[in-house]
Amino acid sequence: MIQPILKYFPDLTADQRRQFEMMGPLYEEWNAKINVVSRKDIQNLMTHHVLHSLAIAKFLTPLAGTSFIDVGTGGGFPGIPLAVMWPECQFLLVDRIGKKLRVAKEIADAIGLSNVRILHGDIGECHERFDFAVSRAVMELGKLIPLIRKNISRDSKNGIPNGLICLKGGDLADEIAKARVQALDVPLSDYFTEEFFATKQLIYCPV
Repeated sequence: MIQPILKYFPDLTADQRRQFEMMGPLYEEWNAKINVVSRKDIQNLMTHHVLHSLAIAKFLTPLAGTSFIDVGTGGGFPGIPLAVMWPECQFLLVDRIGKKLRVAKEIADAIGLSNVRILHGDIGECHERFDFAVSRAVMELGKLIPLIRKNISRDSKNGIPNGLICLKGGDLADEIAKARVQALDVPLSDYFTEEFFATKQLIYCPV
């Protein structure tokens, strides 16, 4: 079940393997009740959603104590896979849709994540500061960056400036240009060989 994960992250601990193994059946069970992943795509959960989220773990190896806010987490992507990968980091998962957040909370609790908190509401309601914001195709950069700027700590400690790391697809040249921000665009085909990732990218913007 977790072969796509082990292919790229072979050094997982037994606990991490157990947590990733539990995700598949849990997401299938919850997705039948509350649609957080396309029902046509649930069989591709490990590659299209979990491994996709873990592209951020190929880009960044954070210090213990690094904090993340997952904006528009939905059912917990990318926050829950990253929280498994980085148990010594802290995550706040934010979404406006309560029923999707319920799935994220139930799964985080079921697999034993103690480094995840949940906030039901709009990012504008959150005034905490974090080292990084992460997101997965939530909104255009030009709209997202002004919303999260207040939430990014000015005290960088990870070798790269604090900021936004997001996962997107397609041609992003116009979106990046319109946002008028410094942006590093990394094709996910640099990390993963599966065809799904051929058109997917990671965007890092210092904030």
